[in-house]
Amino acid sequence: MSMHPKGQIRKQKQQVQVDLKQADTIKCSDCGNYLFITSFILKKLSALVSPNGQEALIPVQVYSCGNCGKVADGMLEGSGVEEESSFPRLDI
Repeated sequence: MSMHPKGQIRKQKQQVQVDLKQADTIKCSDCGNYLFITSFILKKLSALVSPNGQEALIPVQVYSCGNCGKVADGMLEGSGVEEESSFPRLDI
């Protein structure tokens, strides 16, 4: 039920065409690979600071290089992780 006097107002979605050839390709700063995999940093939140008073496990999604395992530049900002070098590398 709509509260508008003339009934429902429908908004049309306009699709924007984007040429991905004009977008920058992100490459690993260590090995130059351009394929990344989804990874997670797990943060453990103490019950003392948790909003509901219970301990929590919080996954923070990042992208890591599919070749060497390095977390992509800029992905750790805001995650609360200071040292990128503390992560183990994938040695394949």
